[in-house]
Amino acid sequence: MKRCMKMWFIATLVLLAHYYTFAQGNSVKTELPKGWHLMDKSQDGYYGISLKQAYEFVHEKNLKSKTVLVAVIDSGVDTLHEDLKDVLWTNPKEIPGNGIDDDHNGYVDDIHGWNFIGGKDGTNVGDDSQEEARVYYEYKSKFDSTNVNPATLKGKDLDEYNMWLFAKKKVMGDGTDKSVDLVMLRRALNACVKGDSILQQAMNKTEYTGNDLDSFQAITDESKNAKAALLWLFKANKIMDVTNKAFITDFNEYVTQEEKKEEVKENAPKDTRREIVKDNELDISDRYYGNNDVMAGEPMHGTHVSGIIGAERNNGKGMDGVADNVRIMMIRAVPNGDEHDKDIALAIRYAVDNGARVINMSFGKNLSPEKEWVDDAVKYAESKGVLLIHAAGNDGADVDTVGNFPNPDFKNSKAVATNWITVGASSDPLADEDYKSYTARFSNYGKKEVDVFAPGTKIYSTLPGKNQYGNLQGTSMAAPVVTGIAAFILEYYPNLTPQQVKYCIEKSAVDPTMKVKKPGTDDEMVDLSDISTSGGIVNAYGAIKLAASLSEKKKDQLPKSTLETKKN
Repeated sequence: MKRCMKMWFIATLVLLAHYYTFAQGNSVKTELPKGWHLMDKSQDGYYGISLKQAYEFVHEKNLKSKTVLVAVIDSGVDTLHEDLKDVLWTNPKEIPGNGIDDDHNGYVDDIHGWNFIGGKDGTNVGDDSQEEARVYYEYKSKFDSTNVNPATLKGKDLDEYNMWLFAKKKVMGDGTDKSVDLVMLRRALNACVKGDSILQQAMNKTEYTGNDLDSFQAITDESKNAKAALLWLFKANKIMDVTNKAFITDFNEYVTQEEKKEEVKENAPKDTRREIVKDNELDISDRYYGNNDVMAGEPMHGTHVSGIIGAERNNGKGMDGVADNVRIMMIRAVPNGDEHDKDIALAIRYAVDNGARVINMSFGKNLSPEKEWVDDAVKYAESKGVLLIHAAGNDGADVDTVGNFPNPDFKNSKAVATNWITVGASSDPLADEDYKSYTARFSNYGKKEVDVFAPGTKIYSTLPGKNQYGNLQGTSMAAPVVTGIAAFILEYYPNLTPQQVKYCIEKSAVDPTMKVKKPGTDDEMVDLSDISTSGGIVNAYGAIKLAASLSEKKKDQLPKSTLETKKN
């Protein structure tokens, strides 16, 4: 899984090896308000999705909503969270905890969804390897030989060889990679953890933001030094509203992944999934594996995504989700590492078979060795009228030219799934004082492959801990904004097809009418239409008005459903 929270602090973190020598940076003068992504540009000053206006529209029409089931394929969810527990899907055909497959779907006690990366004994996959490392070592004995002549390879062998070459470059490098001093990086992390421990004790709280730290009056020399060091990082990287827990977690995961990258240059990655799950990963028909623990491990990512979509609205707690009448089905298939194609394919099928209308997929990777399985699942979802929404990724890259999986482009075909929306991350100039663009600097983009942009920086939503909330950012946060809009449309216009909902969302996207920075660059200015299909930022108000217009048209006037769409 490509990380959701692209915090631009890594280059400066190594300085923490000299933990007490920092000078403080300049703080951000103005912070984005919580929930800015729901606001309206003309009324509130922020390029959100105009959600208040959308709800006013359906209320004026006296429309009644119908519950929409949304599947979230992710890392897990806090099933006890105050803003989520009442909106989680509960399988009506299952009797909780009786150890019996009451609904005969092959998954025992699947009350709130299913965990495809768990064992039947209750153990669960946490960390996993990157797909590049898995592919490199799987085909190394076949292709890492002077006897291999690429010119003679055809069909499947050629596909596997090209995939292996890509993986080899990613794993072993090509001489152009910038090396990371892992010793210094680990020392920096340890220094952060030590400083955080000191500050938790001094502040008498286990969780705090950069803003909390800024207002804290340290007394002892030890706490003063710890405050100076960590506050410098919070300020220098414009993450004053990020919590210490989120910061440490993300930093730790980054260091761990960097260490794994070095380790796999010498040895194949440990096959954690096989040891725990114990299915036959080479057989897509071996599908009844896993367990019902959708809260396994550290479900921060999935909890945050779920809250953006459908956290209970108007209950006076924390924050409001986009859609007001949804049920969230959690399907755990994304580890801390890269997801496996089989798990994703079966997760999509599980969601479809259990009644989901929309599926959110805030994950991605660079290779897809079993893409045919995922393609077949996407086609199955299309045949059942299910819309798939996918995050574009956080590499600041043009996904028209580099691989980003899963995607709607069917392997060895020009056909493209029509029940699919790929989402890039938009922003606000206040989100990043040094970048100042309506695009997020980390977002992937593509005139052909990225359909729309949606708010994805400093998005405030639910976090694990029953009543915890905080900001995360990434296209992982932008995708559920669009998923929420899709669910909202289907609540009030349930007869629309996935293609019609997609049409409403894309055609109503708002052009910011000014050039934006191309993500991944510091100063290259482009039109949003140069880096996305729609050329706009999603707008719930515009989308629901268009949905109302479509609902009044005759059937033969509506956008058609077909898998035969071709890309030019």
